[in-house]
Amino acid sequence: MSLNDAQQIDRANAATERVPVVFVHGLWMLPSSWDLWMAHFEAAGYVPIALSWPGDADTVTEARQRPDALAGRTVGRIADHLAGLIDGLERKPAIVGHSVGGLLTQILAGRGLSAVSVAIDPVPFRGILAVPVSTVRTLRPVISNPANRKRALPLTFAQFRYAYANAVSEREARELYEKYAVPAPCAPLFQAATANLNPRSEMNVDCRNPRRGPLLIISGEKDNAVPWALANGAYKKQRENSGVTEITEMTGRDHALTIDSRWQEVADTALAFVRRFV
Repeated sequence: MSLNDAQQIDRANAATERVPVVFVHGLWMLPSSWDLWMAHFEAAGYVPIALSWPGDADTVTEARQRPDALAGRTVGRIADHLAGLIDGLERKPAIVGHSVGGLLTQILAGRGLSAVSVAIDPVPFRGILAVPVSTVRTLRPVISNPANRKRALPLTFAQFRYAYANAVSEREARELYEKYAVPAPCAPLFQAATANLNPRSEMNVDCRNPRRGPLLIISGEKDNAVPWALANGAYKKQRENSGVTEITEMTGRDHALTIDSRWQEVADTALAFVRRFV
């Protein structure tokens, strides 16, 4: 556990009258990508916590200087790490995650660790069969070389522009790239690509656990990496649960919808859902 994670957990446990909200980042991002959301949820009366993946750097600069720190990290290892941190909370949290963080959110909710969950543009889990062309194009630069599985790599700006920031101006896309983009482990992308071929895949989500809690899936209409077909596929699987399961689409938004200049629209959507239940 990092010092920052420990401090956040201690702070949440000390705020006994407020519900913690755990934020889970995705690939090519750090916990700091949630800073604006953290302040927004804090102002709404919650205790926000942006947990790190094992090996996360403290800053974007540090992450770019040591790209191999996350090499080989798999979805299962990251999920177990986050579950261990959440176990340290004295009150069951809301969990909000984006991209691979949206997948991790559903894994954690399926383990009964969340009071309410919001999965934003979530990477698909095992059992979702759609294979959108834009997703294949997003994955190809990484998974075309099997040796990349054990590596951590950055995105080029062109790759970031296509996969993350295709619905904003080029100027804003460059600003987001410079501010947020860091190297990321490639293993989760290989796991996503082969999940339906591997019965023991770490990309499994327990959709039927009655302790899963309410779940909202948010999809960006213009998302190339995780288009509607994948988000809706997750929604259809999650409807097997007895709890509340909803999906909404953010018009004109891409994969960078949590960090671009209109982030608050998405944050308010997530906040409204969380408020209904905790």
